[in-house]
Amino acid sequence: MSSAKNYPSLRIFKNPILEATTHVHPIVPLLLWTPVILALLYYSVAIQNLSFTTISLWALIALVSWTFLEYILHRYLFHFPAKSRFGKYLVFLFHGLHHDDPNDPTRLVFPPVPAILIVIVLYTLFSLMIPFAYLQVFMAFFLVGYLCYDYIHYATHHFPMTNKVGRYLKKYHLQHHFKKERARYGVSSPLWDYVFGTTTGPRYDEDENY
Repeated sequence: MSSAKNYPSLRIFKNPILEATTHVHPIVPLLLWTPVILALLYYSVAIQNLSFTTISLWALIALVSWTFLEYILHRYLFHFPAKSRFGKYLVFLFHGLHHDDPNDPTRLVFPPVPAILIVIVLYTLFSLMIPFAYLQVFMAFFLVGYLCYDYIHYATHHFPMTNKVGRYLKKYHLQHHFKKERARYGVSSPLWDYVFGTTTGPRYDEDENY
């Protein structure tokens, strides 16, 4: 495996500043979101005085919610069958680039700026559905789910993953890349592929973006 420093990444922007924003060291999400998660949990325990049972329940709800959002985004946004040139370009920036160069170590975790903006939008949406007393603990474990996704995704491309679960997830995700099927959209969990019947699917056409 080539190191991130000398990996021959595909260049997508002529502007060096814009190009730099598309490359992220894999430790960045952990450094960015761990303090946020700890602050949210502290608020839930020390300020809201939530019980262990309540925290556990909302942790389960949040983690399952993350896997659902992960599946929906991957299936319907990242693989959106755009028709216009601009639409295809956006899909390429979001996800097509990863399929063209799946092992680039600097493009396997989400860049911090769009991640922060998306989390703000999601927090706002969740605040309309979840009582404030439970919102912080929900967001904490939702972000834990996101971090699990990011690092499972990174590991499937760059680590041998020798344990039984790791081998399964690695094989599952790499089949999504290389079998050219409209299938296997779950990365951190295959749960929703089984629910919606997308563990297998029709193959992409040779000239179709995927």
